[in-house]
Amino acid sequence: MDTKKLIDSHGRHIKKLRLNLLDACNMRCIYCMPEDQKFTPLKELLSPQEMYSIVQNLMQYGLEEVRITGGEPLLHPQFNQIVTELSKLPLKKLALTTNAIKLHEKLDFLVGQNLKHINISCDSLNENSFAYLTKSNQFEAVISNILLAKEMGFHIKLNTVLMKNINFEEIESFLNFSAKHDIEVRFLELMKIGHAQHSFERHFVSADEAITKLKQNWSLETIHMPADSTSFNFIASQNRQKAKIGFIASESKPFCNGCSRLRLSNQGVLKPCIMINEGPNLKDLSLKQYDKTLEKLIAKKPNYRIEKNDLTMNEIGG
Repeated sequence: MDTKKLIDSHGRHIKKLRLNLLDACNMRCIYCMPEDQKFTPLKELLSPQEMYSIVQNLMQYGLEEVRITGGEPLLHPQFNQIVTELSKLPLKKLALTTNAIKLHEKLDFLVGQNLKHINISCDSLNENSFAYLTKSNQFEAVISNILLAKEMGFHIKLNTVLMKNINFEEIESFLNFSAKHDIEVRFLELMKIGHAQHSFERHFVSADEAITKLKQNWSLETIHMPADSTSFNFIASQNRQKAKIGFIASESKPFCNGCSRLRLSNQGVLKPCIMINEGPNLKDLSLKQYDKTLEKLIAKKPNYRIEKNDLTMNEIGG
C-alpha cells in the first residue's frame, strides 16, 4: 500500500505520535497528580502487539516519529518487548520521555534498539527542592542516570517545568549544567492540566519572564527550528560557557498552528490534541477502517489553544 499523508484543512502534516504506555508513576510531581492517584490496571492496557499494530497502521498514513511516554514508561512490565517491537518499524525517530529513576536498568538494552533520543524530566538541581517537587528521594539516581545516558551516546534533553517560588531561581543553574555536560535543557511553562490548575496562578512563569531574567547575565542566539517544533531554542553564552536551551511556551505562545502530533492513550484511544480527551479507539480497528476514522479525527484537530484539560498529566501522556 502506498503511504498516504495526513494533511488537515489547515495544511498541517500530521506525522508524530505520543504513545502513552501507562499512567502509573513512581513520582508524585506536584503539577502532575495528587499523592493518592489511582492507576489503570495493567490488564486493561494495550498489549505490545496491539501497540505495534496500531503504529504500523498509522505509518501507512505518513507517521514518521513516535515518542513513548507515561506515567513513567519504564514501569511497564513489558517495556523491553514494546521497544523491541517498535524498533522493527522504519520510523525516522523513536524516542522516550522518562523520569530516569530506573533508566540505568534499561540503557544496556536500549543501546541495541532503534531508540536513541531520551527526554528526562528533571525540575530541580537542588536535592531538597527535587524531593518537594517529586515527593521522592531519587535525586542522586536521576542525576547519575542523566549523565550515564549521555556518556553512553544517547541524545539527551532535560525537560524542566518552571514554577515561581519553587525552581525559577534555579534557571541559571540549569544553564550551567547544560554548558558543563553539553545537554540541552528545555524549560516548559506550567499548563492548565489536571492537578496543576489548583496552583497555576501562584506558580506560573512565562517564557518571556524567564528570557528577561536570563538576558541579565547571558547572551541568547536564536536557533532555527522546524515549523512543527514545540520549542523555540537558543544558544546561551556567558564568558566561555555555552548552553543549549529551549522554551515550550504552551500557555503564553501556543504552537497549535504548526502542531503535527496525535496522541494514543494506553487503552487505544487516538486523540487529536493534548487538550481533547475523546477520539476513536483503534484497538480492534482494521486497516481498511482507518481512512474514514482518521479523516474524521484530523477534522477535529484544533488550530487554536483550548484553555484547559481536567485529566491529570499522567493520564494524558507527557
